[in-house]
Amino acid sequence: MNGAPLGWGGIARLGLVQAALGAVVVLMTSTLNRVMVVELALPALLPGLLVALHYAVQVARPRMGHGSDVGGRRTPWILGGIALLACGGLLAALATVWAETQRGPGLALAFVAFVMIGLGVSAAGTSLLVLLAKRVEPARRAAAATIVWLMMIAGFAVTAGVAGRLLDPYSPQRLLAVVAVVCVAAVVVAVIALYRLEGDASPAPAGPAGPPRPAFLEALRQVWAEPAARRFTIFVFVSMLAYSAQDLILEPFAGVAFGYTPGESTQLSGVQHGGVLLGMLLAAAAGRQRFGSLRAWTVGGCLASAIALAGLVAAGFVGPGWPLAATVFVLGAANGAFSIAAIGSMMRLAGEGREKREGVRMGLWGAAQAIAFGAGGLLGAVASDIARLFIGPAPLAYAAVFAGEALLFVAAALLAWRIGRDGAVATRPPAARGWATSLEAR
Repeated sequence: MNGAPLGWGGIARLGLVQAALGAVVVLMTSTLNRVMVVELALPALLPGLLVALHYAVQVARPRMGHGSDVGGRRTPWILGGIALLACGGLLAALATVWAETQRGPGLALAFVAFVMIGLGVSAAGTSLLVLLAKRVEPARRAAAATIVWLMMIAGFAVTAGVAGRLLDPYSPQRLLAVVAVVCVAAVVVAVIALYRLEGDASPAPAGPAGPPRPAFLEALRQVWAEPAARRFTIFVFVSMLAYSAQDLILEPFAGVAFGYTPGESTQLSGVQHGGVLLGMLLAAAAGRQRFGSLRAWTVGGCLASAIALAGLVAAGFVGPGWPLAATVFVLGAANGAFSIAAIGSMMRLAGEGREKREGVRMGLWGAAQAIAFGAGGLLGAVASDIARLFIGPAPLAYAAVFAGEALLFVAAALLAWRIGRDGAVATRPPAARGWATSLEAR
């Protein structure tokens, strides 16, 4: 671990940066989405494509991580990413306003803006996680991940609530003003939170005093050759695909199979998020008290998610007599527990294997997560439509999709179990395997 370990204050400061990042992103993915669909009367497909584009661009995360590995410092990449994200956010708002009078140029500018947003998230998010992984003690990692993620969620909630009130009554000028204030505030908060947090971290010299740094593709090949990194990448993709595939179909399922009104289905989504919060807190507390290993909580959370999804499958057959709210709450709690445990494992594994590859590893996992999130919601919705063609009744079609998600979570649990058993140790030279094995036991 380079530099002094971060205390709770330092962890909270990184959480502020994550909240600032989330504040800009939530305006792009929700507020601008609504303005395009409602005020501009554009097809919902267009903002959907823009959001998918910002996920697709995040395949650049490994390259961003490699850049911070070579430079030896993460703060410039975090601040640069936040600044690019803020510029992209301002440009997206401007493009939305422009699209009211000039549809073609406005939407073209929006695509450029969302590329900038994806690149900004890639640079800032990847390096922030690396800094968190390198400077947080192992016993605090699950709790640190919970703090940072809860602060990001708080950034979502506060920004959405405050911006929503300030945007009424809507006008293009109000939209530009609100987005500008949020973007500038995000940059200011990030600068203040990161001030002297990382300290001096000069890279090791190349040449006679040390080996030369490899090119990005070579560094990526080296990381992919590590069994733990490769398996964890696949685990992240499979688990996040299962996690996100339910996003677009849970509320429609509640309406079709249980007769929920739009308000009731929205409340059901709140129940799920409450479960996620509880699962995160449980996993964080278990990490602090050393109650179970990160591997056990990751595997257990995935299996519990599969069981909860099996409950939704049963709900599709039983109908209104099934305790849907309780099942959704359990699903949320299982999702929250496995996600925090997985992030803790990610923080640990980032430092395993070759030296100076932490950013590439974290970027690889972040790219896998982004691709899975971008594809998951779309695939879940498409799969439900296809199932309705072949199965017939809509509740049973949704049940078939939930069953597929459950199988994905079982596969993710098996992958997580293998990583914990024989992952990072194989990448270490014999002299280092003793302490690597001790880390695996945590």
